[in-house]
This record gives sequence, structure tokens and C-alpha cells, in this order.
Amino acid sequence: MSDKKEANYDFEKNQDAFMNALYWYGIPTLFRAPNNPDPSACDIALVGVPHSTGNGTTERDQHLGPRAVRDVSANGRRVHMNFELDPWNTCRINDLGDVPLTHANNNEKSIEHITEYYKYIDAAGARPVSVGGDHSITGGILQALGGPTSKLTNGEKACILHFDAHTDCFSNMRHFLGAEKSAAHWASYLVRDGHVDAHHSVQIGIRGNARTLDWLKPSYEHGYEVITMDRFNEIGVEESSKIIRERIGDRPLYITFDLDCLDPTVAPGVSNIESGCQGFMIDQVMRLLRSVRGCNIIGGDVVCLIPTKDSPNKITSMVAMSIMFEMISLIADNHK
Repeated sequence: MSDKKEANYDFEKNQDAFMNALYWYGIPTLFRAPNNPDPSACDIALVGVPHSTGNGTTERDQHLGPRAVRDVSANGRRVHMNFELDPWNTCRINDLGDVPLTHANNNEKSIEHITEYYKYIDAAGARPVSVGGDHSITGGILQALGGPTSKLTNGEKACILHFDAHTDCFSNMRHFLGAEKSAAHWASYLVRDGHVDAHHSVQIGIRGNARTLDWLKPSYEHGYEVITMDRFNEIGVEESSKIIRERIGDRPLYITFDLDCLDPTVAPGVSNIESGCQGFMIDQVMRLLRSVRGCNIIGGDVVCLIPTKDSPNKITSMVAMSIMFEMISLIADNHK
């Protein structure tokens, strides 16, 4: 029997060195970042937006997305090998917690509350990386981060790099099953209301179950550059990346990533899954995301995770975590 004693057991040292890398240990925050609700205390603000009623369908477990990503994110990468970057030691990164949505079943009121919350972040100068939630949250966020009142854009409209299987620009629909500022409308009303500059924005990955032959028409009318999956398969990553960089330039950029742009084999636990044609593989979207390295990225979000439809190994939650880490690293790389 060993007579060694653990009198010198260092709780904090052991917790930091090993236990915090285990997703099932301790109190979950996004990437084990400190929980601090004050956006002025960080450079990058990690935020959960547990909102589901903007999707307008029964696919409403998207409000469980932030908790699911917090659950797995301790296992995520800590450093970016391609950038030779440790983002956690490059800038201050905190988990602010979740947007308090006291009227969660009322989509329009919730979008207002999301906007007010992100105005608070914008005023502090922190750059938010968020996890939803359905795609209507992007409308609420960019009503705060883009346009004449935005500190992060210096009053300019925001450009967007929009990964999605769907355009979410359906201005020809009055509402989506009652939701007006819905997951199907944000890409149109943000342009109409002066928050987003569509003429310097890109929608990429568009594919799937089109209902009408003119389903891309609203995007073109608003001024978006659209790279459908068919077009992407023709021109490839390099040409697509060139189009993205030339389109955006040095303008303030927001990245929004709908997980349904990925192939269902990569991300099965999503809303509005598109199984009829192949979506992106994970390496393709990583290369596309890295094409905006060095751009003025004001924030980003990952949306449409449905944990209750995910595989038992939580693969879609882990993919969402990986996309978030890429956004964090892109912003931290600029900060460096």
C-alpha cells in the first residue's frame, strides 16, 4: 500500500490542467470561457440565443442549441494550427450567457429583445460570436450591429457572408406561419431597413427543395451575390473565395452560418434538412471561412441546431462548436 499523501493537492492547478478538457466535468460555458455578462470586459463576446419561434414550423427545438454547444465545447480545439494562434491568450473572450427572452413564444417581441441586447454589446465595442436558435436571430442581431447607430461598423451598413441551403430572403411572403421577422425574411428586411449592404454581400451554399422556379429572384433583386451549390461545384473553392473577397473588400463583415448548408451526413441535427442534393463537406466550409481572414469581421453566428434530432454522439453540436471556433479565431487573428 502506498503511504503517499495528497496534502499538496492543488485543486486549481489540476482543474485547469486536465479536468477542464472533459466536457462532462464542471459548469458548462462556451469553450470554458469565463462567464461574465458584462460585454465591456471582453473583446469577443460569446452569446447564446435560445430562440425557436421565428422558424414558423414545428421544428422548434432550436432553442436548445446554446446549451448543447456549451455541453460539448470543452472538448473543442484550443489553438488554431493554420493561423498559429491561441485565441484565448490573444484577446479577452467571455461567455456572456444567453439573451433573456421573456416573451419567447412571441417572435416579433423576441426579435426586439435580441436587438436591444446586441445594442448593449455593440456599445461596449465587443464583437459577438453567437449560437442559436433559429435563423431569425440574425435579423435581431444585425438590427443592432449594422447601420447608422452601430459602433462596430462606424455607422456603415454591414456586409454579410451567408452560408445556407436557403436564401431567407423571401420578401414575396407576407409572413412565415405568423412570424413576420422570421427565419425566412431576415435577409430581405435587413436590406430594406438599411442594416445590410446586399451589393457587397454573398449568399453561398444555396440548394434544395425549391418551391417555385423564381425562388432566387428576391435575392437578386436586393443585390446579393448568390453562389448556389451547383455554381460552387462548377467553380470550386478558390474561385468562390475570390468572389467573396472581392465582393466584401475592407467593409465591416458579419458571418452567419446555417448548419443546413452542410450535407446531412455532416450535420444531421438541423432544421429544414435538405437531403435531396449534397451539401458542403466540413473541409470546404472551413476553407471558405478562412478566405475572409484579415477582413474586418464584426461578429458571427451559428444557427439551426436541433439537438433533439442529432446523432447520439452529438456530431452536429460538435460541428457547430467547430464553426464557432473558426469565427472566434478569425476575429482574434485580426485583434492580434
